[in-house]
Amino acid sequence: MIRMRYKLKDIFDLQIGKTPSRNNSEYWNTEDHKWISIADLTRTGKYISETKEYLSENAIQKSGIKVIPANTVVMSFKLSIGKTAITAEDMYSNEAIMAFLDKHVVEVLPEYILYMFKFKNWDEGSNEAVMGKTLNKAILSEIEIDICPIEEQRVIVDVLDKMMLALENRENELFLLDDLIKARFVEMFGNSVLNEKGWITDTVDNLCKEIYGGGTPSKVHPEYYKDGDIPWVSSKDMKTDILTDSQIKINQMGVENSTARMVPVNSVIMVIRSGILKHTLPVAINAVPITVNQDLKVFIPSERILTRFLAVQFKMHEKDILTGVRAVTADNIEFNSLKQRKLIVPSIELQQEYVLFLEQVDKSKVIEIIK
Repeated sequence: MIRMRYKLKDIFDLQIGKTPSRNNSEYWNTEDHKWISIADLTRTGKYISETKEYLSENAIQKSGIKVIPANTVVMSFKLSIGKTAITAEDMYSNEAIMAFLDKHVVEVLPEYILYMFKFKNWDEGSNEAVMGKTLNKAILSEIEIDICPIEEQRVIVDVLDKMMLALENRENELFLLDDLIKARFVEMFGNSVLNEKGWITDTVDNLCKEIYGGGTPSKVHPEYYKDGDIPWVSSKDMKTDILTDSQIKINQMGVENSTARMVPVNSVIMVIRSGILKHTLPVAINAVPITVNQDLKVFIPSERILTRFLAVQFKMHEKDILTGVRAVTADNIEFNSLKQRKLIVPSIELQQEYVLFLEQVDKSKVIEIIK
Protein backbone atom coordinates (compact mmCIF):
# COMPACT_ATOMS: atom_id res chain seq x y z
CA MET A 1 0.00 0.00 0.00
CA ILE A 2 1.58 3.29 -1.11
CA ARG A 3 1.23 6.06 1.46
CA MET A 4 2.41 9.64 1.40
CA ARG A 5 3.11 11.49 4.62
CA TYR A 6 1.91 15.08 5.08
CA LYS A 7 1.74 17.60 7.88
CA LEU A 8 -1.82 18.73 8.51
CA LYS A 9 -0.87 22.33 7.70
CA ASP A 10 0.32 21.23 4.24
CA ILE A 11 -3.03 19.82 3.16
CA PHE A 12 -5.51 21.79 5.29
CA ASP A 13 -6.17 25.35 6.33
CA LEU A 14 -6.82 25.00 10.06
CA GLN A 15 -9.60 27.37 11.05
CA ILE A 16 -10.78 28.14 14.59
CA GLY A 17 -14.29 29.41 15.29
CA LYS A 18 -15.39 32.07 17.75
CA THR A 19 -18.26 33.11 20.01
CA PRO A 20 -19.96 36.41 19.18
CA SER A 21 -20.89 38.51 22.21
CA ARG A 22 -23.51 36.93 24.43
CA ASN A 23 -24.48 40.41 25.58
CA ASN A 24 -26.06 41.21 22.23
CA SER A 25 -29.38 39.39 22.02
CA GLU A 26 -29.64 40.21 18.32
CA TYR A 27 -26.78 37.80 17.65
CA TRP A 28 -28.60 34.80 19.10
CA ASN A 29 -32.02 33.12 19.30
CA THR A 30 -32.44 33.02 15.55
CA GLU A 31 -32.44 30.19 13.06
CA ASP A 32 -30.23 31.89 10.47
CA HIS A 33 -26.87 30.10 10.76
CA LYS A 34 -25.98 26.88 12.59
CA TRP A 35 -23.22 27.28 15.19
CA ILE A 36 -21.33 24.19 16.42
CA SER A 37 -20.22 23.62 20.01
CA ILE A 38 -18.65 20.54 21.63
CA ALA A 39 -22.08 19.46 22.89
CA ASP A 40 -23.26 19.18 19.27
CA LEU A 41 -20.48 16.68 18.54
CA THR A 42 -21.54 14.33 21.32
CA ARG A 43 -23.13 11.13 20.00
CA THR A 44 -23.41 12.47 16.48
CA GLY A 45 -22.98 10.23 13.45
CA LYS A 46 -20.49 10.92 10.69
CA TYR A 47 -22.27 14.11 9.68
CA ILE A 48 -23.43 17.03 11.76
CA SER A 49 -26.60 18.62 10.44
CA GLU A 50 -28.18 20.12 13.57
CA THR A 51 -26.91 22.44 16.30
CA LYS A 52 -28.43 23.65 19.56
CA GLU A 53 -27.63 27.30 18.86
CA TYR A 54 -27.80 29.59 15.84
CA LEU A 55 -26.22 32.90 14.87
CA SER A 56 -28.00 35.77 13.19
CA GLU A 57 -26.75 37.33 9.95
CA ASN A 58 -25.87 40.40 12.00
CA ALA A 59 -23.64 38.28 14.27
CA ILE A 60 -21.81 36.91 11.23
CA GLN A 61 -21.19 40.34 9.78
CA LYS A 62 -20.17 42.10 13.00
CA SER A 63 -18.03 39.36 14.59
CA GLY A 64 -16.09 38.41 11.48
CA ILE A 65 -16.58 34.70 12.18
CA LYS A 66 -15.59 32.55 9.21
CA VAL A 67 -17.85 30.02 7.55
CA ILE A 68 -17.06 26.30 7.59
CA PRO A 69 -18.00 24.94 4.16
CA ALA A 70 -20.15 21.85 3.75
CA ASN A 71 -18.28 18.53 3.70
CA THR A 72 -15.54 19.80 6.01
CA VAL A 73 -14.10 17.78 8.90
CA VAL A 74 -14.50 19.53 12.28
CA MET A 75 -12.99 18.40 15.58
CA SER A 76 -13.08 19.54 19.21
CA PHE A 77 -9.54 20.38 20.33
CA LYS A 78 -10.17 21.75 23.83
CA LEU A 79 -11.41 19.92 26.93
CA SER A 80 -13.18 17.02 25.18
CA ILE A 81 -10.53 16.37 22.55
CA GLY A 82 -11.21 14.39 19.38
CA LYS A 83 -14.99 14.61 18.94
CA THR A 84 -15.21 14.63 15.17
CA ALA A 85 -17.82 15.07 12.44
CA ILE A 86 -18.29 16.28 8.87
CA THR A 87 -20.45 19.34 8.18
CA ALA A 88 -23.56 18.46 6.19
CA GLU A 89 -23.92 22.10 5.12
CA ASP A 90 -22.23 25.47 5.61
CA MET A 91 -21.91 26.16 9.34
CA TYR A 92 -20.01 28.15 11.96
CA SER A 93 -18.42 27.07 15.24
CA ASN A 94 -17.09 28.26 18.57
CA GLU A 95 -13.42 28.56 19.54
CA ALA A 96 -13.20 24.97 20.85
CA ILE A 97 -13.75 23.58 17.35
CA MET A 98 -11.11 23.28 14.64
CA ALA A 99 -12.21 23.05 11.01
CA PHE A 100 -9.91 21.38 8.49
CA LEU A 101 -10.45 23.13 5.15
CA ASP A 102 -9.13 21.04 2.27
CA LYS A 103 -6.40 22.81 0.26
CA HIS A 104 -6.78 20.17 -2.50
CA VAL A 105 -3.07 19.44 -2.39
CA VAL A 106 -3.82 15.73 -2.39
CA GLU A 107 -7.03 13.82 -3.06
CA VAL A 108 -8.49 12.86 0.28
CA LEU A 109 -11.95 11.82 1.45
CA PRO A 110 -13.40 13.73 4.43
CA GLU A 111 -14.59 10.38 5.80
CA TYR A 112 -11.03 9.03 5.69
CA ILE A 113 -9.81 11.98 7.77
CA LEU A 114 -12.79 11.68 10.12
CA TYR A 115 -11.99 8.07 10.98
CA MET A 116 -8.29 8.85 11.29
CA PHE A 117 -9.02 11.60 13.82
CA LYS A 118 -11.71 9.59 15.61
CA PHE A 119 -9.34 6.72 16.38
CA LYS A 120 -6.21 8.76 17.10
CA ASN A 121 -4.87 9.02 20.67
CA TRP A 122 -4.88 12.81 21.05
CA ASP A 123 -3.59 12.62 24.62
CA GLU A 124 -0.09 12.22 23.17
CA GLY A 125 -0.09 15.79 21.92
CA SER A 126 -2.23 17.56 24.50
CA ASN A 127 -1.27 19.91 27.30
CA GLU A 128 -2.78 20.31 30.75
CA ALA A 129 -4.19 23.82 30.44
CA VAL A 130 -6.02 25.83 33.09
CA MET A 131 -9.41 24.54 32.01
CA GLY A 132 -8.30 20.98 31.28
CA LYS A 133 -6.63 19.13 28.44
CA THR A 134 -6.21 21.09 25.24
CA LEU A 135 -4.43 21.09 21.92
CA ASN A 136 -3.59 24.22 19.98
CA LYS A 137 -3.35 25.21 16.34
CA ALA A 138 0.44 25.17 16.30
CA ILE A 139 0.63 21.61 17.61
CA LEU A 140 -2.13 20.36 15.30
CA SER A 141 -0.51 22.01 12.27
CA GLU A 142 2.69 20.01 12.72
CA ILE A 143 1.04 16.60 13.18
CA GLU A 144 1.90 14.22 10.35
CA ILE A 145 -0.60 11.80 8.82
CA ASP A 146 -0.41 9.11 6.14
CA ILE A 147 -2.56 9.48 3.02
CA CYS A 148 -3.05 6.46 0.79
CA PRO A 149 -4.42 6.49 -2.80
CA ILE A 150 -8.07 7.50 -3.14
CA GLU A 151 -9.32 4.03 -4.11
CA GLU A 152 -7.72 2.53 -1.03
CA GLN A 153 -9.27 5.31 1.04
CA ARG A 154 -12.69 4.32 -0.28
CA VAL A 155 -12.11 0.67 0.69
CA ILE A 156 -10.99 1.66 4.20
CA VAL A 157 -13.97 4.00 4.68
CA ASP A 158 -16.40 1.34 3.47
CA VAL A 159 -15.06 -1.21 5.96
CA LEU A 160 -15.15 1.29 8.83
CA ASP A 161 -18.66 2.43 7.87
CA LYS A 162 -19.91 -1.14 8.22
CA MET A 163 -18.07 -1.62 11.50
CA MET A 164 -19.41 1.64 12.96
CA LEU A 165 -22.97 0.79 11.89
CA ALA A 166 -22.74 -2.55 13.69
CA LEU A 167 -21.34 -0.86 16.79
CA GLU A 168 -24.04 1.82 16.67
CA ASN A 169 -26.78 -0.83 16.54
CA ARG A 170 -25.25 -2.64 19.51
CA GLU A 171 -24.85 0.64 21.38
CA ASN A 172 -28.52 1.49 20.83
CA GLU A 173 -29.54 -1.90 22.19
CA LEU A 174 -27.35 -1.37 25.26
CA PHE A 175 -28.90 2.06 25.82
CA LEU A 176 -32.33 0.46 25.77
CA LEU A 177 -31.19 -1.96 28.46
CA ASP A 178 -29.91 0.98 30.53
CA ASP A 179 -33.32 2.60 30.17
CA LEU A 180 -34.87 -0.65 31.38
CA ILE A 181 -32.66 -0.52 34.50
CA LYS A 182 -33.91 2.98 35.30
CA ALA A 183 -37.54 2.09 34.54
CA ARG A 184 -37.43 -0.89 36.89
CA PHE A 185 -35.92 1.29 39.63
CA VAL A 186 -38.74 3.83 39.30
CA GLU A 187 -41.32 1.04 39.25
CA MET A 188 -39.99 -0.41 42.51
CA PHE A 189 -38.87 2.71 44.38
CA GLY A 190 -40.32 5.75 42.61
CA ASN A 191 -38.36 8.96 42.13
CA SER A 192 -35.53 8.70 44.65
CA VAL A 193 -34.83 12.44 44.49
CA LEU A 194 -38.40 13.39 45.41
CA ASN A 195 -39.01 10.19 47.46
CA GLU A 196 -42.76 10.35 46.92
CA LYS A 197 -43.06 6.79 48.31
CA GLY A 198 -41.74 7.90 51.67
CA TRP A 199 -38.74 5.57 52.04
CA ILE A 200 -36.34 6.01 54.95
CA THR A 201 -33.52 8.28 53.81
CA ASP A 202 -30.01 9.05 54.96
CA THR A 203 -26.99 10.98 53.71
CA VAL A 204 -24.35 9.56 51.41
CA ASP A 205 -21.84 10.19 54.19
CA ASN A 206 -23.79 8.08 56.70
CA LEU A 207 -24.42 5.28 54.20
CA CYS A 208 -20.72 4.77 53.51
CA LYS A 209 -18.04 3.29 55.74
CA GLU A 210 -15.52 5.54 54.08
CA ILE A 211 -15.29 8.09 51.27
CA TYR A 212 -11.97 9.24 49.89
CA GLY A 213 -10.22 10.59 46.82
CA GLY A 214 -7.21 9.47 44.87
CA GLY A 215 -3.83 10.81 43.97
CA THR A 216 -1.19 10.90 41.27
CA PRO A 217 2.30 9.46 41.81
CA SER A 218 4.85 12.09 40.77
CA LYS A 219 5.50 11.99 37.03
CA VAL A 220 9.11 13.04 37.69
CA HIS A 221 9.62 9.56 39.13
CA PRO A 222 9.11 7.15 36.21
CA GLU A 223 10.07 4.32 38.54
CA TYR A 224 6.58 4.67 40.10
CA TYR A 225 5.09 3.57 36.78
CA LYS A 226 7.72 1.12 35.51
CA ASP A 227 6.31 -2.41 35.08
CA GLY A 228 3.18 -1.25 36.90
CA ASP A 229 0.43 -3.82 37.38
CA ILE A 230 -1.96 -1.83 39.58
CA PRO A 231 -4.72 -0.08 37.58
CA TRP A 232 -4.63 3.70 38.11
CA VAL A 233 -8.07 4.85 37.02
CA SER A 234 -8.76 8.34 35.66
CA SER A 235 -11.89 9.88 34.15
CA LYS A 236 -10.94 8.59 30.69
CA ASP A 237 -11.26 5.01 32.03
CA MET A 238 -14.77 5.65 33.39
CA LYS A 239 -16.60 4.55 30.26
CA THR A 240 -18.01 1.32 31.62
CA ASP A 241 -20.16 0.24 34.58
CA ILE A 242 -17.58 -2.29 35.77
CA LEU A 243 -13.88 -1.43 36.05
CA THR A 244 -11.31 -4.15 35.42
CA ASP A 245 -8.42 -2.22 33.89
CA SER A 246 -6.99 1.23 33.13
CA GLN A 247 -4.91 2.89 30.44
CA ILE A 248 -2.13 3.75 32.90
CA LYS A 249 -0.83 1.48 35.68
CA ILE A 250 1.40 2.13 38.67
CA ASN A 251 3.46 -0.15 40.90
CA GLN A 252 3.56 -0.62 44.66
CA MET A 253 6.29 2.01 44.97
CA GLY A 254 3.94 4.50 43.31
CA VAL A 255 1.20 3.71 45.84
CA GLU A 256 3.55 4.05 48.80
CA ASN A 257 4.94 7.39 47.64
CA SER A 258 1.70 9.20 46.78
CA THR A 259 -1.78 9.87 48.10
CA ALA A 260 -3.13 7.12 45.83
CA ARG A 261 -4.74 4.38 47.93
CA MET A 262 -5.71 0.85 47.08
CA VAL A 263 -9.46 0.64 46.50
CA PRO A 264 -11.09 -2.61 47.68
CA VAL A 265 -13.09 -4.64 45.21
CA ASN A 266 -16.80 -3.78 44.98
CA SER A 267 -16.48 -0.09 45.78
CA VAL A 268 -18.36 2.69 43.95
CA ILE A 269 -16.20 5.09 41.92
CA MET A 270 -17.42 8.51 40.73
CA VAL A 271 -15.89 11.26 38.61
CA ILE A 272 -16.18 14.55 40.51
CA ARG A 273 -13.96 16.79 38.35
CA SER A 274 -13.97 16.69 34.55
CA GLY A 275 -15.41 18.46 31.52
CA ILE A 276 -17.67 15.43 31.05
CA LEU A 277 -19.71 16.64 34.04
CA LYS A 278 -21.31 19.18 31.71
CA HIS A 279 -23.62 16.38 30.57
CA THR A 280 -22.76 13.02 32.21
CA LEU A 281 -22.03 11.66 35.70
CA PRO A 282 -19.67 8.68 35.29
CA VAL A 283 -20.20 6.06 38.02
CA ALA A 284 -18.68 2.57 38.13
CA ILE A 285 -17.88 -0.39 40.38
CA ASN A 286 -14.42 -1.95 40.49
CA ALA A 287 -14.22 -5.72 39.98
CA VAL A 288 -10.49 -5.75 40.78
CA PRO A 289 -8.31 -3.82 43.26
CA ILE A 290 -7.46 -0.41 41.78
CA THR A 291 -6.15 3.05 42.58
CA VAL A 292 -7.71 6.29 41.31
CA ASN A 293 -6.50 9.80 40.58
CA GLN A 294 -7.61 12.99 42.31
CA ASP A 295 -10.49 13.63 39.89
CA LEU A 296 -12.35 10.60 41.27
CA LYS A 297 -13.91 9.70 44.61
CA VAL A 298 -14.29 6.26 46.17
CA PHE A 299 -17.42 5.28 48.13
CA ILE A 300 -17.23 2.15 50.31
CA PRO A 301 -20.84 1.25 51.20
CA SER A 302 -21.89 0.28 54.71
CA GLU A 303 -23.97 -2.82 55.44
CA ARG A 304 -27.13 -0.71 55.04
CA ILE A 305 -26.82 -0.29 51.27
CA LEU A 306 -25.67 -2.66 48.54
CA THR A 307 -22.89 -1.51 46.24
CA ARG A 308 -24.89 -1.77 43.04
CA PHE A 309 -27.92 -0.15 44.62
CA LEU A 310 -25.74 2.81 45.65
CA ALA A 311 -24.21 3.07 42.16
CA VAL A 312 -27.59 2.99 40.39
CA GLN A 313 -29.06 5.49 42.83
CA PHE A 314 -26.23 7.92 42.06
CA LYS A 315 -27.19 7.59 38.38
CA MET A 316 -30.85 8.16 39.24
CA HIS A 317 -29.73 11.43 40.88
CA GLU A 318 -27.53 12.29 37.89
CA LYS A 319 -29.52 15.24 36.55
CA ASP A 320 -29.99 16.74 39.99
CA ILE A 321 -26.31 16.33 40.91
CA LEU A 322 -25.13 17.87 37.64
CA THR A 323 -27.25 20.98 38.18
CA GLY A 324 -24.89 21.79 41.04
CA VAL A 325 -21.73 21.42 39.01
CA ARG A 326 -19.72 24.60 39.21
CA ALA A 327 -16.79 25.75 37.11
CA VAL A 328 -13.66 26.90 38.93
CA THR A 329 -10.49 25.49 37.38
CA ALA A 330 -12.51 22.67 35.88
CA ASP A 331 -16.07 21.43 36.02
CA ASN A 332 -16.51 19.76 39.39
CA ILE A 333 -19.04 18.54 41.92
CA GLU A 334 -19.12 20.32 45.28
CA PHE A 335 -18.04 17.38 47.42
CA ASN A 336 -19.45 18.40 50.81
CA SER A 337 -22.90 18.86 49.25
CA LEU A 338 -22.61 15.44 47.63
CA LYS A 339 -21.82 13.80 50.97
CA GLN A 340 -24.92 15.39 52.50
CA ARG A 341 -27.20 14.33 49.64
CA LYS A 342 -30.13 12.23 50.88
CA LEU A 343 -30.61 8.78 49.36
CA ILE A 344 -33.46 6.35 49.92
CA VAL A 345 -32.70 3.24 52.00
CA PRO A 346 -35.21 0.42 51.31
CA SER A 347 -34.80 -2.90 53.09
CA ILE A 348 -31.81 -5.02 52.10
CA GLU A 349 -34.26 -7.64 50.81
CA LEU A 350 -35.78 -5.15 48.34
CA GLN A 351 -32.33 -3.94 47.33
CA GLN A 352 -31.29 -7.56 46.68
CA GLU A 353 -34.41 -8.12 44.56
CA TYR A 354 -33.45 -5.12 42.40
CA VAL A 355 -29.79 -6.19 42.16
CA LEU A 356 -30.92 -9.66 41.03
CA PHE A 357 -32.82 -7.93 38.22
CA LEU A 358 -29.62 -6.01 37.33
CA GLU A 359 -27.70 -9.27 37.10
CA GLN A 360 -30.20 -10.60 34.59
CA VAL A 361 -29.82 -7.40 32.53
CA ASP A 362 -26.03 -7.86 32.73
CA LYS A 363 -26.40 -11.25 31.04
CA SER A 364 -28.44 -9.63 28.27
CA LYS A 365 -25.73 -6.99 27.81
CA VAL A 366 -23.08 -9.66 27.43
CA ILE A 367 -25.19 -11.39 24.80
CA GLU A 368 -25.55 -8.10 22.87
CA ILE A 369 -21.81 -7.42 23.03
CA ILE A 370 -20.73 -10.85 21.73
CA LYS A 371 -23.33 -11.05 18.95
